[in-house]
Amino acid sequence: MNWDFLIKDKTSICVSTDTRNLPVGCIFFALKGENFNGNIFALQALEMGAEYVVVDEDIPSTCSQKRCFDKQIIRVENTLWALQDLARTWRRQWGKTIIGITGTNGKTTTKELTAAVLSEKYSVHYTQGNLNNQVGVPLTLLQLTNQHDLAIVEMGASHPGDIKELVDIAEPDMGLVTNVGKAHLLGFGSFEGVMKTKAELYDYLRQHNGTCFRNLDNPYLEQMAAGLKTIGYHTGTMPEGMHLIGEYNSENVSAALCVGEYFGVSKADGLKAVRAYIPKNNRSQLLKTEKNNIVVDAYNANPTSMRAAILSFLKTYPNDSSSVFILGDMLELGEQSHLEHQNIVNLLAEQKVHNVLLVGKEFMKTTASYHTFENTDQLRDYLQNHKIENANILLKGSRGVKMEKVIEIL
Repeated sequence: MNWDFLIKDKTSICVSTDTRNLPVGCIFFALKGENFNGNIFALQALEMGAEYVVVDEDIPSTCSQKRCFDKQIIRVENTLWALQDLARTWRRQWGKTIIGITGTNGKTTTKELTAAVLSEKYSVHYTQGNLNNQVGVPLTLLQLTNQHDLAIVEMGASHPGDIKELVDIAEPDMGLVTNVGKAHLLGFGSFEGVMKTKAELYDYLRQHNGTCFRNLDNPYLEQMAAGLKTIGYHTGTMPEGMHLIGEYNSENVSAALCVGEYFGVSKADGLKAVRAYIPKNNRSQLLKTEKNNIVVDAYNANPTSMRAAILSFLKTYPNDSSSVFILGDMLELGEQSHLEHQNIVNLLAEQKVHNVLLVGKEFMKTTASYHTFENTDQLRDYLQNHKIENANILLKGSRGVKMEKVIEIL
């Protein structure tokens, strides 16, 4: 579709998919899903001051008792496709450098750190929160203005082809795959499926003469990026004075510093930026309560990140009565779920870890000799009667397990 009538000569554009957040003059896209249909809010959006509404082509004339809005209605075959097409068109008009970031673990942290480093020298626009899917990526692109010098777009995937779809919208000039590991196996089918999907970012860059930033210590990434122009970095070690907890974050820090140096941010300024970064959203946060020190890493979990978190915690804190591991199920692992949960239990046993509380139906199926709970509500009840004090606690699990519900008790 030709979107010139919407974007020509504009330096910014306002788009919304939710009438609860619809500034006057915005374009409202009536997205549909299994449990919602934005088309029913089209009239409301117009009455609230939307400049245009983009609706399904079979939506009838939208008139109220006071006026008819037909001239402000754009009818399309698929509203999501239209949103993505507008975002691609806007990205091309903006015309500056976009760095795409994906990976199994650490992509959000790497995105945040990279944005912090680049912001030492540039006006950087980057994905907010976890808006890294087929809706979030176009919305991120449509927030670009001529005030921005660079953009960082995070790209998530749970099925083959997801990254290809996103790079075809964002059209990145440069890219970074943090790593590949066992996550979303229910959607990918295998670790090889994960590699193939994450490599879709590399494939796009290879086809469009782009450049990747790559961890030279990762053999999987070396294989995936064969023949691609590469700027390399090594895993390195965590700088002193970080708010970010976990040695496994060292590769995320190194990636951000590498990108910064490429764009002319000095090592000193880059280090200042990463040291000032404060994690949020239950990602690698050190939370000190009146009773305990808690390493909160409960935003997501998969076999790779769970293993890394456990081993990092053991390096940081003594493996004695003061250390407690509270771990929740790793979701979306498909047929590999039982094996991967048993592997984590085996790892804990190999490391001679004793104070462990496991949450979720998958951990309950293992041969664990530890306390197990079906859900966090059961764990809360247990913790009310079995107080934990003066302890160092690792709290980790998939978002759907809602491990954060027990933080207030700890």
